[in-house]
Amino acid sequence: MYDLAERRRAVALVSQGHSLNAVSRMTGVSRSAIRDWCVRIEPLRPGPVCTGRASGPAYAYLLGLYLGDGCISRRRRGGYALRIACGDAWPGLIDACEEAVRAVRPGNSVCRVRTPGCTMVTSWSNHWPCLFPQHGPGRKHERPIALEPWQQEVVDEHPWDFVRGLIHSDGSRVVNRTTRTVAGQPKRYAYPRYFFTNVSADIRRLCTDTLDALGVAWRQSNASNISVARKESVALMDRFIGPKY
Repeated sequence: MYDLAERRRAVALVSQGHSLNAVSRMTGVSRSAIRDWCVRIEPLRPGPVCTGRASGPAYAYLLGLYLGDGCISRRRRGGYALRIACGDAWPGLIDACEEAVRAVRPGNSVCRVRTPGCTMVTSWSNHWPCLFPQHGPGRKHERPIALEPWQQEVVDEHPWDFVRGLIHSDGSRVVNRTTRTVAGQPKRYAYPRYFFTNVSADIRRLCTDTLDALGVAWRQSNASNISVARKESVALMDRFIGPKY
């Protein structure tokens, strides 16, 4: 978290006529955080969690989506906007995301905002920071990410929905194809596998801890990439996750 002096310095630079991009370069703070500080400079204080904490498979799924491709921003007129970025290549994912948002906050409106190649599923509520306390200034991989105990209880109760949200946001199911010579004849083989890619070590750990609990074998193929390739584990993922659609 940035202290009040750092926030005031950034806001002062904006008031002097510097653009958000310029101030971001000078301070190392994200544009979105600086924009929020221009509206509210005081750090957000932890408040009581909404009455009836979010629970159920819809919240577990939405939590996975939020950790991958979601953000929360403060509106100038008050309240907060939750935005989940969904690729237009998967219209079923967009529908599933909207359904989850409506299930978690049935009293709030939901809309779709089109951008090139992407649809932002958006909803406004004063309670989004309560439901997603991982919200904070800067990018997720630049700050610690951990689940609150009540969130972990939801994940423990609905682990496949949580993993499905993570895969639908920052994951994929691919098929690797190769040709081998057997008894002098070429044979083609197909190896399906799942990937989850996120530069936040904390979010990758949330994914792998849940996979461990589910009995899914995985390995880290590079600095930010988790791979599930064993046949029995892929079959398990296919049963509960499947490819994006």
